[in-house]
Formats: sequence, C-alpha cells, structure tokens
Amino acid sequence: MDKNLLQLYAVTDRQWLREGQSLAEVVEAAIKGGVTLVQLREKAMGDDEFVQEAFEVKKVTDAYGIPLIINDNLKVCQACDAAGVHVGQEDLCAEKARALLGPDKIIGVTAKTVEQAREAVRQGADYLGSGAMFGSSTKTEARSMTLEEFQAIRQAVSVPIVLIGGIDAENICELKGSGAQGAAVVSGIFAQPDVEAAARKLKKLSLEVFP
Repeated sequence: MDKNLLQLYAVTDRQWLREGQSLAEVVEAAIKGGVTLVQLREKAMGDDEFVQEAFEVKKVTDAYGIPLIINDNLKVCQACDAAGVHVGQEDLCAEKARALLGPDKIIGVTAKTVEQAREAVRQGADYLGSGAMFGSSTKTEARSMTLEEFQAIRQAVSVPIVLIGGIDAENICELKGSGAQGAAVVSGIFAQPDVEAAARKLKKLSLEVFP
C-alpha cells in the first residue's frame, strides 16, 4: 500500500460528538484539515447500526478520495465496500481477513512486539499499528511503548507502520526519526473544539515528522 496514506490516520470516537453533530460531519471536517485515511471504530454498536453509519461516513470519504478502514468488523467492511479492515491481537486474525476480503483490500494489524509484527506480516498485513506511544485516552489499559521497543519492530518488518496512543499536536514531534510512516490520532483530532483546525495543525507537523 501507499505509505503516504498513513501520514495522518484519523480513528473515530463518537464520545466527543457535540449535540446535533453527526460522525460524518466531523469526519468531513477532519478530512478538510488534511487527514489521509479514516478508521471507523465502533466497539459498542450492533452490526446493522454500524453498517448504516459506515455507509454515511463512506459517502464523505469517497467524495474526498480518502480510504475508509473498518475497525474489527469484516461484515461491515464487506457491506459498505470499505477500503479494508484493521484488526487487533484479540480480534479476527489477518490470515482469515485476507482470505475473506481478497488481495485488493487493505488489512492493518495492531502489533506491540516483534513476534506479533512478524506474524501479522506473514499472515498478509499491509501495514501495522504500534503503540501506545503516549498512553491512551480510549484504552486505559494500554501500556506505553518506548521508541526503542518500536524501533525493534521497525527493524523486524518492511511494511509501513503507523504509531498510535495519545498522539496530539503537543507530542507528535517527539516521534521524528522513529522510522514510522505516520500517526494514528483519536482525541487529538476528535476531542478538539475545532476538528478541522486540529487536523490541519497535525497535518503540518506530520509532514515534518514523517517526510
């Protein structure tokens, strides 16, 4: 896959929606700010509702030519013909996802160790997500990863890697020289009062950090 797609990777979280806002509207604001890829993450939503939301968000991502990745739900990915899926270590394995989705869909896998990274690539992952770099506001149990731990993963595999975990405009520059291809951002975009402005600032910084 094109590693530049990972440069500013937005992961949705509806808990920060303000009254009257739809997720599709804030996703559009993030894209206008410079987001290069969107992952739709809904851990507490039933499949039917998730599919409906995915169609609404995909109208926006398609209009701007931005790939839409579905978090951990093959049924939703297939229903809306999303660009691909992202799976965690406790989710569906990448090998099964690849077998079901075929060769043309993007498959991302969370990898927190060298062993996980190598296995994900063996199973057909197009990219990896590693972290949590600065903790996580969405996964309180997430253990922080040091840059040294990440660089061992970076050296072990050749696929693009996106860093995740508490990344925002205040700390993204600490990732310069890490060898990653981009940053996956949740609250650093969607919890901000002006989503488009937050994304624009992060995009400017990401161009320096992930050239």
